[in-house]
Amino acid sequence: MTMNKLFDGVMVFTQVVKTGGFSAAAELMGHSTSYISKEVNKLEERLGVRLLNRTTRSIGLTPEGKAYYQECQQLVADAEQAVNMLTLHELAPKGILRLSTPVGFGNNYLQPILAEYMRLYPNVSLDLDLNDRKVDVVAEGYDLAIRASLQLEESSLICRKIFSCKGYIVASPGYLSKHGRPHHPQELSRHNCFCYSNLKSPNKWQFNDKEGKPYSVEVRQKLVCNSAEMELALVLDDLGICRLPMFYMEEEIKSGKLEILFEDLPAPEIDVFVVYPSRKHLSPKVRAFIDLTVEQLSKK
Repeated sequence: MTMNKLFDGVMVFTQVVKTGGFSAAAELMGHSTSYISKEVNKLEERLGVRLLNRTTRSIGLTPEGKAYYQECQQLVADAEQAVNMLTLHELAPKGILRLSTPVGFGNNYLQPILAEYMRLYPNVSLDLDLNDRKVDVVAEGYDLAIRASLQLEESSLICRKIFSCKGYIVASPGYLSKHGRPHHPQELSRHNCFCYSNLKSPNKWQFNDKEGKPYSVEVRQKLVCNSAEMELALVLDDLGICRLPMFYMEEEIKSGKLEILFEDLPAPEIDVFVVYPSRKHLSPKVRAFIDLTVEQLSKK
């Protein structure tokens, strides 16, 4: 068998099997029944095996035909995907982009990216969910979501890291003047700590000592909440201590409204990911958003 005829008849053969007969395949593919039959015959001759058992009323796969059909299905799917990738690449982004992002990251980092995206792609409308909860991207119909985590959980979603920042424990000067500054994480068991309920163990805060050895501290949980924005607001009201990624409170730290605690210890790295259901048939609107986000955040 010459390699230049390797794929001849494969599409016809798979359509015959899928539709259950030569006539049905001929109608679907726009050919005559005799053409379809001849193509399958030529394929069998070239392979040197019988692929189909034929009767006047039906067809059936031989054992060799069944094995060959399973491989051909994947070949056809891969070829169709390659064509779709080219087609999608040529299309301009359009439609509705459904996106979920943490509130603080959206407000402090994503807003200028969204503005630029809307200017570049006027045929795309945005459905934006600013929410700290972990959405189910597939079940809730999102095109993609942005997640911040010390360690992203295993899932079937595709993820791409787009940003990193430090996580800090902070308090207001007013709180510290009233309750004293803790000098070691163990002292947090005696302070009002605001804990993030979306974590598995909200009141167990992880640390590394100066040598890099990890340990955890069970803090006094004065408040457990699923909103980092609420935690931050209450900390600014001199009511307690919280632990959040830098992107939630960068301005407050720079202005002196918040003070970082335990600066002598290494601060954990918070990675920010964009997650989406599949690389297959990634639409232009999603690909364009991911590319623009990576480009803009790389300048931070």
